[in-house]
Amino acid sequence: MTTPNALPSSTRVGRVALRANDPDGLAEFYRDVIGLDPMGREEGRTTLGTGGTPLLELLADPDAPAREPGETGLFHTAFRVPTRTALGDALGRIRERWSLDGASDHRVSEALYLTDPEGNGVEVYRDRPREEWPVEDGRVAMDTLPLDLDGLAERRRGAAGVPEGTTVGHVHLEVSSLPRAREFYVDGLGLGVRQEMSDAALFLAAGDYHHHVGLNVWNGRTSPASGRGLAWFELCVPDRETLAAVRERVGAGDAGSETDSLTLADPDGIELRVRVEDAC
Repeated sequence: MTTPNALPSSTRVGRVALRANDPDGLAEFYRDVIGLDPMGREEGRTTLGTGGTPLLELLADPDAPAREPGETGLFHTAFRVPTRTALGDALGRIRERWSLDGASDHRVSEALYLTDPEGNGVEVYRDRPREEWPVEDGRVAMDTLPLDLDGLAERRRGAAGVPEGTTVGHVHLEVSSLPRAREFYVDGLGLGVRQEMSDAALFLAAGDYHHHVGLNVWNGRTSPASGRGLAWFELCVPDRETLAAVRERVGAGDAGSETDSLTLADPDGIELRVRVEDAC
């Protein structure tokens, strides 16, 4: 289902930034377990990515408190690898160097779940070919089924890192109110509803992707995040015209209208940076 002012299908998730008590330790995890490449460090910011593309920023904040149980924020950052072999390699690294929290076949994708050293949720997944995605009433039909881990492990080739073409496929958030979040992300931002799980979760995307942003109220979060964890995430839009349309819909006026980026806060105070693709 699309919205009247839908974002173009070429819109994608860009970087995710995390506030970190120990950015060096966290960087080791994302390098050795997830398989990202270190891309540099400056002024309290450590960047990792792949193929020269930044995907993750770790912002040093040694005094930031741990996230409280009732706080909204990040459910997981989802790194999408391009092949099943790459997912098998990720499974091998997780089993050897960390611990797996769960694994699921979502019909549209195969996913591995784990938690980083500072409590941030992480997903590593690969998409099935789009022609295999089930669609019901115009929406993608996802499910949570057991994943064949033995079969996936057989695809492993022992790569130490993720291949070029790995991206942040989606970001999944814990929010306090789905109606308020929907008003912001769908009516304002222009994402379309791809799947709706009663009054518990929404999966939103630009175009016909299964989801770029997930939203849930499964754990009854009620207060804004104030400590370590998600600092901001980024959506990359194709051009300034698209950015201007977003700016108008969300009522940002002319502030920064000549720039290639717009910084917003959703109803729970989660920071979203909308940027023109060339600036991502």
